[in-house]
Amino acid sequence: MRKALLIARKALPVALMAVGLVAGIVPVGVAGAAQPSWSGDYSLKRFAASKHGTSLAASQSEPDFADTYTFATDCSGGPCVATVIGGPPPDNPTLPQPATYTWDGTSWVHLYDWRWDCYMGAGVEKVWQDAHSEAYYTPQPDGTLIGSWTTWITEEGPCQGTVTMDVAAYPVRPHPPAFGSSGS
Repeated sequence: MRKALLIARKALPVALMAVGLVAGIVPVGVAGAAQPSWSGDYSLKRFAASKHGTSLAASQSEPDFADTYTFATDCSGGPCVATVIGGPPPDNPTLPQPATYTWDGTSWVHLYDWRWDCYMGAGVEKVWQDAHSEAYYTPQPDGTLIGSWTTWITEEGPCQGTVTMDVAAYPVRPHPPAFGSSGS
């Protein structure tokens, strides 16, 4: 009886860990961390209607906007990097291409320098100003990513200051073929 209790006592932590892994309650690091991945098609939404900051641009009315992009992740050269490999080109030609997001252990981070196109009103030429942006997308249990995008418009001018908006990325799942079709 005593030997059976000793065996049961030694087996209990292993059994609890196995149950925890199946239930998803044991941190991944305990069982061996998988490489992060941001691959496939995602709809990136920028919540521009609720942006805020110190720049004139932060107070200018703008609707939320979204586009679908294809990402591919590579973890072979150090930190994992997700690169946009498909999707619409940016309207602003100063944005670095392709866009890359580096995994920092918690979030996908996109840091870049570019020129902000400061809207001055209908029929008035835009003012272009140097800027630095940082966007963070943090994976969620449901497969989405949420975060924020902050731009520091550093060059002196009408839009100098900060603009921050919430961002999200939603996986785009392929639609199943219509009933009765072969899908081809």
